[in-house]
Amino acid sequence: MPMIDVYARPGTFTDPKALATELARTLMELEGVPPIALFRQNTAAFVHDTALSNVDGDDDRVRVQVLTNAGALDRDKQLAAVRQLTDVVAAAAGDPGLTDRTWVLLTETYDGGWGISGHAYTNEELVTRARKELAG
Repeated sequence: MPMIDVYARPGTFTDPKALATELARTLMELEGVPPIALFRQNTAAFVHDTALSNVDGDDDRVRVQVLTNAGALDRDKQLAAVRQLTDVVAAAAGDPGLTDRTWVLLTETYDGGWGISGHAYTNEELVTRARKELAG
């Protein structure tokens, strides 16, 4: 269940909630997990209005940081995630050129470093919980 944080200058996005929803949906689809409540309710994005700058003083960049459980994204999924998340951000901003100014950082938490409902889940525990939900 990935967590996504987007950092951009205030006013970059007219509908931050719609952006957050679309980013979460996109990444969940890329991971290839089933659309069960466990994943739908715990895959989320947060859009932060913030001050930012590069060395030249440009503040028209966007940073997208994605945190997944260990091994969730193989190389093909990494490439697809960066491309698709970049495209979603640019579309939400109404600025096709933003694709050249969007930074995507893919990070993984270690096994057991994913907490939900006060429990630090290992990957195997998440798989077991998902299988139980799928079984009904």
